[in-house]
Amino acid sequence: MDTIRTLNEARQQIQQSIFDLFKGLSFSERLAQGGLMAVQAVCGACLAYAIGRVVHSEQAVWAAITAIAVTQYIYSDTMSLSRDQFIGAMVGGALGFAGAALGGDRLVAYAITVAVVIVCCWCLNIGSAARLGGVTATIVLLFPGNGPLWDVPLIRFGEVTLGTVCALGVCWAMSSIERRWFRRAAAK
Repeated sequence: MDTIRTLNEARQQIQQSIFDLFKGLSFSERLAQGGLMAVQAVCGACLAYAIGRVVHSEQAVWAAITAIAVTQYIYSDTMSLSRDQFIGAMVGGALGFAGAALGGDRLVAYAITVAVVIVCCWCLNIGSAARLGGVTATIVLLFPGNGPLWDVPLIRFGEVTLGTVCALGVCWAMSSIERRWFRRAAAK
């Protein structure tokens, strides 16, 4: 238990340090950071939405939402959040499908399914994916869909995967461009 407490304290200290760092930036530096973040999020979301429309996804909006949700300023943070999103979508989709198939009373089935998704993620030692799994199960169970029961979780999983991949691609490209730009600026 002390290890977990120490880890949580270290995480809080790192978060506070990063927050203090960003608070110390001037307005023009914050504007530039925010602008780059906006470009990354918008490019990832538009790419995901456009591809979703081209492949005739039922609701390509979920790909765009996912791309925005996982986009972070630092590529490694985007990778970490994307992993959580992907795992959460898998667990939430699979258990959401099971909850929809087995549940008689929608509200009770929904509540039990979301609780089971969150507990499963924690038991698999990926607690950070628990809320995303709960969101996916909510989408599967509460948003109406056309077609067979398995169709909704499978399509949502595809849309989430598309959004995640697009966000990762855009963030990787932006990170590469930024590194080259700083290398050239340092060489001058």
